[in-house]
Amino acid sequence: MKKSVNIDIAVTHIITRKKQTAVAALGVTIGVAIYLFMNSLSSGFTKFSRDEIFKNNAHIKIYKDNEICEPIMASAADCTAIIINPQITTRSNKIINPEALLASVKGLPFVVNALAQVSFDAFYNRGKAQLRGNGSGVSMVEYDAMFYIGKYMVGGSVAALQGNLNGIIIGSGIADKLSLGMGDNITVSSSYGVVKIMKIVGIFKTGSSLNDNSKSYVNVSAAQQFVLQGPSYISAIFLNTPDPDQSGKFAAQLQQLTPYKVEDWKTTNADVLAADKTRGAMMTAISFSILLVASFGIYNILSATISQKINDIAILKATGFSGKDVIRIFMYEAVMMGCIGTIAGLLFGGVLIGIMSKVYMGGPVGYFPIRFELPLFMGSMLLGLLITCCAGFFPARKAAAVDPVEIFRK
Repeated sequence: MKKSVNIDIAVTHIITRKKQTAVAALGVTIGVAIYLFMNSLSSGFTKFSRDEIFKNNAHIKIYKDNEICEPIMASAADCTAIIINPQITTRSNKIINPEALLASVKGLPFVVNALAQVSFDAFYNRGKAQLRGNGSGVSMVEYDAMFYIGKYMVGGSVAALQGNLNGIIIGSGIADKLSLGMGDNITVSSSYGVVKIMKIVGIFKTGSSLNDNSKSYVNVSAAQQFVLQGPSYISAIFLNTPDPDQSGKFAAQLQQLTPYKVEDWKTTNADVLAADKTRGAMMTAISFSILLVASFGIYNILSATISQKINDIAILKATGFSGKDVIRIFMYEAVMMGCIGTIAGLLFGGVLIGIMSKVYMGGPVGYFPIRFELPLFMGSMLLGLLITCCAGFFPARKAAAVDPVEIFRK
């Protein structure tokens, strides 16, 4: 019964002080809406950044890292002159028996798909025009299964390269700059001096100028010829896992199975991830600060209510209401204002997200990288209610400490 009375008193305070209630709720509305919008924006940019990374980067890469030859030095106890090798060169980065390694990797339970690649520095020539880029020798069917390059094809298909030893798939930037189209021939040379005339069987456009202006794909055997290597030469093995966030753990397991360098995508793109983390922290801090400022509105309004209704509080306590009952009354008020503001904030934030998600930015970004995410809505709601409850607790505790005897004496 007393619980019902406490709620009735709180509702009465809310209704009779409509302006103050509206101001407090509006502050929470703005705070929750901005918090939701900023975190959704940060999440959208992070997802866009990851999608850009995974266009050409696998979750894990296996390769032989360059090793620097050790200088030749005499023993310290030897009185002869110390000779240091002036020519420091890199050893071969060839993977020994790559077929066996690839087969064993594909058999691991945490590997979704894997492929071998031969990379080479490429020069695209037409007449006197020349572009510098990089080529990859891969099995295009397996490459498409890993990176979905097929959805970026604007001419030809990935299947056209399979088994075509003289075929090449180039980026749209290369095609535009050299005025090339489907079926045209292009002269490709490598840094090893190998020159081949190849036929364009496909053109892709990822939206990333870094890829579209320099990247090309050929068969593995053609790439091996460009680097003057035999049919067993492989420069790297790419593999994907079920969860990219767990790739570091899987890479550590792989490292125990092979002497070659095993590197996960987070290590390769540490600078990009650091920038994403910094941006996310800044957006969260700004939006949280706004929400925190909004909570002071509830604190001030409840404090003013307590000051104005100090006599009413004294009467309540004199008629049998305990300090806990007084705390409940003002906490009910804080929760009601918080619920009104939080619900309105979620609706307002959702409208903002919906509007921005339909804004076309152009380029590789496409539509504005923001989207609805249920965990962010739930987190914003819980945080909004938590902060308003904390803002209401301290004035409520102050009201509970009122001594009715002292008030009546005054």
